[in-house]
Amino acid sequence: MTTTTDDLPFGLGVSLYSYTDDIGVTMTVEDCIADVADLGATGLEILGEGHIEDYPNPSTAWIDAWYARNERLGLTPTLYGSWIDTRRFPGRGMTAAEGAAQLELDLRLAARLGFSFVRPKIGVISEDLRVDPIWQEAVERNLQLAADLDIVVCPEIHWPTIIKSSVVEEYLEFKERTGSDHFGLLIDTGVFELSPYPRRGGSASFRMGDGSARPPVVPFVPVSDLADVMEHTVYFQAKFYEVDDELVDHYIPWREIIDVVVDSGYTGWLSSEYEGHHEPYRAPDQLRRQHALIRTIAAERAAADSAAVTALADRN
Repeated sequence: MTTTTDDLPFGLGVSLYSYTDDIGVTMTVEDCIADVADLGATGLEILGEGHIEDYPNPSTAWIDAWYARNERLGLTPTLYGSWIDTRRFPGRGMTAAEGAAQLELDLRLAARLGFSFVRPKIGVISEDLRVDPIWQEAVERNLQLAADLDIVVCPEIHWPTIIKSSVVEEYLEFKERTGSDHFGLLIDTGVFELSPYPRRGGSASFRMGDGSARPPVVPFVPVSDLADVMEHTVYFQAKFYEVDDELVDHYIPWREIIDVVVDSGYTGWLSSEYEGHHEPYRAPDQLRRQHALIRTIAAERAAADSAAVTALADRN
C-alpha cells in the first residue's frame, strides 16, 4: 500500500493520542483533527474508546460528520487503536472467545470508519510485555474477518520490548503459521530511545505516576535490528518526546530510522505519537517540529541518493 505524503516516500500521519493533555482542556477532538490537517499530515490515527463519540455505537450523524470532515481536510484514516483487556473481569482472566469477540467488535467499527489497520492492545503477563496466551486464538478467529474487511491486525512492539525478543518471535511464528497477509508488526519508535526522557506534568486526573518507572534492565536497541523485521512491519508509531528549537531530537535517532525505512522500500505510514511533557498546548508545537525534522531528513536523504545516481551515471 503506497501512502506517500507530498514528495516523501512514505505517509506522514498523527495519532490523536498526542493531544491527550489538550483534549477536553484546550481542544475538542474535532479541533485536534483540524490541527492534524493544518500541520500538513495526511494520516489520522485514533483510539476507539477514547475518540469515538458513544463508542462502540456512534450515531449515523457522527459517522457522516467523520467522513465529511476527513474529506474536507484531506485526511485518511490509518490506524484504529483497540484493547483486549484481559483483566477486565474481577477474579478471572478473559477467555479467548471473549477476546475474539472484543476484537471482532473493533474490527467491524474500524471498517465502518474507513481504517486500514487495527492495533489490539492485549493484556501482558511480564515486564517485557509478553502477551496473554489467549491472543493467538483471539486473533486467529478474526483473520478471515480482517481479510474480508481489508484490515491488517498489527500488535505493537513497544518499549521495553526489544526487537530481538521472544515477544517478536512469537508474533512472527504466528504470521508464518497462519500465512496471513492481514497480520503484521507495528513498530513504536520508542524502542530505540537513546536515554530516558524526564516527563513532567499531567493534567489528566487519571494519570498515575510521571512516566519515570522503568524495568530493572532494558538493553539498548540498535536501529540496525529494525532492518531484520522490515518485511513484516506494516505500520510505525513515530513515538517522540521532544524536538528542540534547533529541530534536534536527542532521544530518538530519526536519521538512522529513516535510512532503514527508505532502504527497505517501505511506503506505509509514520504516525506521530507525541509523548513528552504532560502539558496543554505543547503537542501542536512539538508535532510541527517533528514533521519538519522528518521532512528535512527525508529531503537530505533523497538529495544524497540523487547525487549518487548522477555520479554513477557520470562514471559510466
